[in-house]
Amino acid sequence: MGELKDDNMQQQTGRSALKLAGMALLMFGFAFALVPLYDVFCDITGINGKTSDVAAQESQQVDFSREVTVEFVAYINPGLGWDFTPEMKKITVHPGETHTIAYRATNNTTMNSIGQAVPSVSPGLAAQYLNKIECFCFNRQPLEAGKDAELPLVFYVDPAIPDDINTLTLAYTLFSAKPEPVTQ
Repeated sequence: MGELKDDNMQQQTGRSALKLAGMALLMFGFAFALVPLYDVFCDITGINGKTSDVAAQESQQVDFSREVTVEFVAYINPGLGWDFTPEMKKITVHPGETHTIAYRATNNTTMNSIGQAVPSVSPGLAAQYLNKIECFCFNRQPLEAGKDAELPLVFYVDPAIPDDINTLTLAYTLFSAKPEPVTQ
């Protein structure tokens, strides 16, 4: 009778271990799938705050009856060793007007390095209405040790921006980047 009880207990323990391993595998798979699912969800709802990484054409229409405030923010990924700031904190624009502003980057380290800026816009729905004609975020930015650079941004706010969006914030996060591979 004791052997039967031990066999039954081992079977239950084995089934429990298999169930736990299966659950762990399912949780890993779900976590792995979250990033693409999040991207799809954000693309459908328009709340991701991602701007286009392709240069826009200049607007042919300006809406002088309306003004929108564009705020500029800069973040630096820890460990980069750079200063990175917008030269102006905000600007009021008419939708469709082209404007040029600049960010300033300074490499405070003793080594040459490369930075890559990643933009985001809030509110996220406004991202599709911020058009960048020229942007330092389109390319990696090499900067020699101790040097600084002015990084231009040429943009406009699409005149089709919804009336309830009066302020949008363009934030760049600067990351360390590897050199682009050399193509033959």
